Amino acid sequence: MAEVTAFRGILLFFDKIGVYDVVLPFLLVFAILFAILEKTKVLGIEKIEGKEYTKKNLNAMVAFVISFLVIASSRIVEIITTVSAQVVVLLMASVLFLLLVGSFFKEEGASVFLEGSWRVFFMLIMFIGILLIFMNALGWLDDLWGWISRGTGGNAVGSIVLIVIVIFFMWFVVKTPEQKPAVKKE
Repeated sequence: MAEVTAFRGILLFFDKIGVYDVVLPFLLVFAILFAILEKTKVLGIEKIEGKEYTKKNLNAMVAFVISFLVIASSRIVEIITTVSAQVVVLLMASVLFLLLVGSFFKEEGASVFLEGSWRVFFMLIMFIGILLIFMNALGWLDDLWGWISRGTGGNAVGSIVLIVIVIFFMWFVVKTPEQKPAVKKE
């Protein structure tokens, strides 16, 4: 069995004492509720020397109590943990996508050095690439490839590809040609 590193030992210790199941969900719920109560001023405001202030002590107490009620339910904590992890994965995917799209921008200006349909094409390729990377990391790519390579999946994929080709061909034939504005030469 592999030796546990010091940092891994600390993380395992935090898991044993309930940091991930109790403390972090409590802090997350408290912070979000307190921010909502402060922003909406639902519990009222008080005037001190002509200035309006939110009732921070009341907002904090309500957020504190609701946060404790949330962590008392293991099912709600499980939902919060699962949703938080999946939102982080989605956030990472969007940040990586924006990094790859940003690689097509010039440094000095805001324009992209790939113009028109080429820019859209390469952005689409980057998005598909990131999608495939995350599908592979989640183990979904193997399942999808297995479904495609089996009998029914292959027929379905072939039908979809044929429909896409027919739609593209129909669009290509029916589209109206773009008219470029005439440039006057002086």
